[in-house]
Amino acid sequence: MKALIFAAGKGTRLKPFTDHHPKALAKVNEVPLLERNIKYLKSFGITDFVINIHHFGDQIVDFLNKNSNFGCKIDISDETNELLETGGGLIFARKFLDHGEDFLIMNADILTDLNINALVDYHKKIKDFATLAVSDRESSRKLLFNDDMVLRGWLNVQTGEQRLAEFNKGFRPLAFSGIHCINPIIFEKIKRTGKFSVMEEYLDLMQTEHIHGFVHDSILIDVGRPSSVIEAEKHFK
Repeated sequence: MKALIFAAGKGTRLKPFTDHHPKALAKVNEVPLLERNIKYLKSFGITDFVINIHHFGDQIVDFLNKNSNFGCKIDISDETNELLETGGGLIFARKFLDHGEDFLIMNADILTDLNINALVDYHKKIKDFATLAVSDRESSRKLLFNDDMVLRGWLNVQTGEQRLAEFNKGFRPLAFSGIHCINPIIFEKIKRTGKFSVMEEYLDLMQTEHIHGFVHDSILIDVGRPSSVIEAEKHFK
C-alpha cells in the first residue's frame, strides 16, 4: 500500500520555527516529524510514499536525500508554484496514486500509535471509497456519525454551526485524526478543482455516498503549536 503524506503546509502556528523551515521537519525529542511518520508507517509494511511539498520544500527533499529516503521509495508531489490544500494536493498527486490500489493519507504533523493495519482491514471490509480515522477527543471541529458510523455531518463546537446530511438524530461527534484510507475511485467522485480542502468534498459527498469513520482510542497529537511539541515529547521518545 502507498501512503501520501501531506507535508506542504506553512505551519503558521509553529512560528518562529516555520519562518525558516517546513513544519514537517519540526523535531519531537530531536527526531523530525516526517522521519517519525515514515518510520511509523514503515513499521506496518508501507515502504512506498508520495510526499507533497511547498513551504521550504527543498529542505524536505534534501533531508530525504541525506537519509537515503529511509530505505523507501518516495515520490515528491511538488506544489512549489501554489499550495493546493489537502483536496487540491490529493488531485495534484493523482498520477502517483490512481493505480487501482487503496492508499493511505496522513498529515505530516500528526503523531499517533494508531494501528494502521486495523484501519486498513476495516476499510477493506466496509468497501467504501474513504474511511476516516476518528477519536473521541477535544477538538474545535467534530465530524458527526450515525449509529452505523456513516458520516452525516460536521460541527463547529465553538460557534455551534452545523452541516448536516439529514436531521441530527443524536449523531456521535468525533474528531478527525488526519489519517484516511482511500480507494482511488475517489478521483472520479471529487468535483472541485484547484485549491480546496478534502474535508469540504467529504461533506458534499456524504449527501449521496457512504463515508465511514474508524474509531480508535490511540494516542494522537496534532503537533501544530510549540505547546503540542512539549506534549508530544511526553509520549513519543
